[in-house]
Amino acid sequence: MAAVKSYQVKTGRNAKERTRWRVRYYTPDGRQTDRKGFLTKRDAEQFAAAVEVEKMTGAYIAPKLGMVTVGDLAGPWLARKRSLAPSHYRTLETAWRVHVEPRWGLVKVADVDLDAVETWIAQMSEDSGATTVIRAYGVLAGVLDSAVKSRRLRVNPARGASNLPKKTGRRRVYLSHDDVRRLAEEAGEHSTLVLVLAYCGLRWGEAVALRVRDIEFLRRRISVHANAVQLGVEHHVGSTKGKEARSVPVAGFVLDALARQVQGRGRGDLVFGDGTNYLPRPKTDRGWFAGAVKRAGVQPITPHDLRHSCASLTVSAGGSVLALARMLGHKDPSVTLRVYADLFDDDLDRLAAALHTASQDPFGGSLGAEAPSGTEPKAEKSLSPA
Repeated sequence: MAAVKSYQVKTGRNAKERTRWRVRYYTPDGRQTDRKGFLTKRDAEQFAAAVEVEKMTGAYIAPKLGMVTVGDLAGPWLARKRSLAPSHYRTLETAWRVHVEPRWGLVKVADVDLDAVETWIAQMSEDSGATTVIRAYGVLAGVLDSAVKSRRLRVNPARGASNLPKKTGRRRVYLSHDDVRRLAEEAGEHSTLVLVLAYCGLRWGEAVALRVRDIEFLRRRISVHANAVQLGVEHHVGSTKGKEARSVPVAGFVLDALARQVQGRGRGDLVFGDGTNYLPRPKTDRGWFAGAVKRAGVQPITPHDLRHSCASLTVSAGGSVLALARMLGHKDPSVTLRVYADLFDDDLDRLAAALHTASQDPFGGSLGAEAPSGTEPKAEKSLSPA
């Protein structure tokens, strides 16, 4: 059992103020240790009782294990994340280096508390966007989660922060068929790429990673199974965002454009670019895509916005949520419905019209319609058998 004893320190005006309390106890492995500095006997007794309960329940954590710094644990944590997509890992490493390490790198994990974490979040939010703040917080929380798993902490003090900023969705731009046609015409040698992005819904990295063998001309499909992410001037090729390959339907006119695009190329050649090197993403303000957008006279968009346009054009053509989800590579159709909920507003209008049509009675009247002027209302017909 833990023993509580008093001792004296040099500071203080009287014996009471100089009195401190020490808890001497045995760890689960039989070693004797103590915790001192308690101002009151009651605080010391509460700590002693908590230690005994933790020892009995197997929840005991040696205080010295919490003396390791956040920086000491961050290195191994980041190393375990190297299996992620290179682009994702790079954002985590940057968040640690720029935002987390300067504040928490030298702090002992046992000294991290929720108030300090929320103060840090508030300070970051003054100078950084919601995405940056949430990512940095996620890195800190992830490192402290590893401290809990390795039994250096009982609970993660960062979890439960209540002042994380909320992301605000950027307004989506949906191009019409005529808009896409003009944009493709103005894109010149990249016209086929514009059509693939707008009518197949591929992400940029998925499109530039396509090889000739991925086009199934007889089935009118494109096999999407790779993603080329540009980091600096280099491309890192990995699996798709959803980690699963998918087969995407291709409209006839897009397939014809692809046939012209790959003419003279081998099955292993890239579809876009020079066939050997991955096509770099166009510059935001002065690249070929921005120039085509300006000349076509369409709303300002990015190449990724063509994926949104594909969703809009698919829905307007009568495509279901399930079909659109499979086309875009969403594992769960509810994600598709949540992201593109505004595209299904017309479905509500069509549903109202269909219900109105269905409500017409067999004699040409309408349920709920007012009786003509000068006539007596008819008795309501029973819908149950006579």
